[in-house]
Formats: sequence, C-alpha cells, structure tokens
Amino acid sequence: MFNRDDIQKKYAQALAGLTRNTRIVHGYDVPVLIEGGDYQGIWLECGPLEGLIYGRFAPEIAIANHDIFFALQRDDGYFPCWVRTDRRGSAQIQMVVPIAATAWEVAEKTGREDFLARAYHACARWDDWLATYRNTRGTGLCELFCEYDSGHDNSPRFAAGVPKKCPNDDARQLPAVGKLPYVAPDLSASMYGGRLALAQMADALGRQTDAQRWRERAETLRLSIIKYCYDPEDEFFYDVDLDGNFVKVRGDVITRVFGEHVVEQPMFERIYARYLKNPNEFWTPYPFPSISISEPAFDRALPDNSWGGASQALTALRVPRWMAHYGKQEDLTFLMQRWIEAILRSPDFMQQANPWTGEFATSQGYSPAMCVFIDFVDRLQNDIQKPE
Repeated sequence: MFNRDDIQKKYAQALAGLTRNTRIVHGYDVPVLIEGGDYQGIWLECGPLEGLIYGRFAPEIAIANHDIFFALQRDDGYFPCWVRTDRRGSAQIQMVVPIAATAWEVAEKTGREDFLARAYHACARWDDWLATYRNTRGTGLCELFCEYDSGHDNSPRFAAGVPKKCPNDDARQLPAVGKLPYVAPDLSASMYGGRLALAQMADALGRQTDAQRWRERAETLRLSIIKYCYDPEDEFFYDVDLDGNFVKVRGDVITRVFGEHVVEQPMFERIYARYLKNPNEFWTPYPFPSISISEPAFDRALPDNSWGGASQALTALRVPRWMAHYGKQEDLTFLMQRWIEAILRSPDFMQQANPWTGEFATSQGYSPAMCVFIDFVDRLQNDIQKPE
C-alpha cells in the first residue's frame, strides 16, 4: 500500500535525524538521544523508550538513555525529570513508561549484567522515593502534584489553578492549592509496571525473595488502582481529587493504564469497545487523540504542544506495548499504517497530528516521531520493504 522508495527515503531520514539528535547534555559525558525540536534534552517519561527503539541501530544509546538517569540520581532516590543541554530538572516526576521496564528490555537485548545490576539498584531506589513522597493520602498509589508530573502539557485533565510544576522546583513539595494531590491512575500504573520489571530483574540476578516481594507489591498496587481510580458506571479510569471525587475528563490516561496491563482482558474489552474503538471517542482516522473528541473540553484549535486534543507521537509510540498484549493486532496494524501514511506526507518529523487529517504540527526534528516511523515500519516489515 506504500511506495517502497518513499518508505526507504523517509526511513533513512529518520535514522539521520536520530543521529543528529544524539548529543551531550548537562552533567553527563556520554552522548544520549535527546527529544529534539523544541526540546533540547532528555525526559524521563520518554527518553528511555526512545533509546530502546533506537538501540536497534545504536545499542550504546539504549544503555546511555538509561544510565544518564542512574548516574544523576539523587541520594534520596529521585531521578531528574529531564536533563537539558545546560541544566537538569527536579520540579516534577514526569513519568509514563516505567524506566525499569525499558531497562529490563535493554538488559535482555544486550546481555549486560553490569547494566542490569545498576538498573535494578537505581529503579528500586526510585520506587522507594515515589512510595515515600507521593503517597501522602495513604492509598499506596502514586499522587500527582502538578501538571508536568504526567507530561500532559495544556490538558483539560487539570482544573484551573493546578500549577505546572512543584514549589521551589522540588517534586517533594505539594502545592497548597485546589484539590491536590490527585491520586493518578497513570502514574500509579507506571509504578505497577516498574515493580513487575523489578521482579524480573531480581529473578535474573538470583534474588528470588526480592522478586516475590516485588510481585506481591505490584499486585497490591494493581488492585488499588482499580479500587480507587476506576469508575464502574463510566467504565473509565480517572484522577481522584482530595475530596475523593473523580476528575471526569476522558483522556489518553486510559492508554497508559493499558500500557502496563493493569486490567484483565474482560475489563479491557469493555473499555476498548466503549471508548478506544469508538469513532465518537478515540478511534479517529489518526488514533489516538489525547482527549476524547466527545469531551466538551476537547480543544479543536489544536494549538502547539496540546495534550488537549491532538494525537501525539508519544502516544502512538507507546501503543504497541498494549495493543498486541490485549490481542488487538489488526487494529494496531491499521493505526501503524495511518501514522506511516501521515509521516510520509509531512515535510518533517513533528510532535502532534490532527486526529482527523493527520496533518502534523509543532517541533520539527522531533525524535519520537522518527522512532514511531522506524518502529512501525519494522513491525510491518512483512508488508513494507525497509532499507537494509
């Protein structure tokens, strides 16, 4: 369905762009793959996954995109939320795909036992930090203190007054505003996925007692996510504010819960049919919009860097982590084909797409869009001849 010459040319452009976006950043003397475009640095929520994907061609980048966070981890266990070319950040947690999960995949692919040991130690300390500083309400779940915690910039998920970042650039400090903290299903799902990965690491390191403990803690967390954050009437996962009320904005938070396989297949099927495969909710021509198109708060202007409606390359990059797991390979194939089609039409690799037209905007030279293209072409290699 695609012109192979066009695919090969764009694929080569993506690899060249990823090479250009491999840079030295602040406080770390090994090159890493940065976000690119408007984002001159590496972010915890996405840099490790992008490194894992680009690691097919540059295994040293897969290692470095994790090791940078391990090397710059604070004594209390906190990972920097981002590391730019001139400084590093500490004002939020900004996590989505668990760094422990991608680190475990890198360890498996590379066979590097030294890396596995570093990853296990660092990610266990990160879990301890989250449990210590982001569980003020005693639910055992991970709490959201500010907008940037989730990476959902400019999203209607957040009520007026929710700050962008934590006070004094300190992710341990809860802003004294509104109905914060939110108990957050996506941040909690990231902790859950991280604990499962820590169990696998512990097994590989011969630490079976630790592995069992991580699995037990993970399952307790999984059940708590469903207990606190799942609305059985809406069949959707929401933030829960300080008063115990659901913050009812239907957004791509649901894909992040799916990404860590929090729900079992029957619940998944109900949610998927009602929302994700529904063309009046999330199944637009170029899935998945960051907010359901039926939400009154959906921003149809689709401004730059908008998690208020646009289909984001980062969301697309993460969908293979859950669609295949839940048996939606046919729908995943359709989604990948649509994103490949849209990127082929685009003059550059950019951050977000119009959910109806596939027209791209925001941040040229954006690494996640490059990773989407090479990953999706590789996954569809039986249908598309990629370059050698």
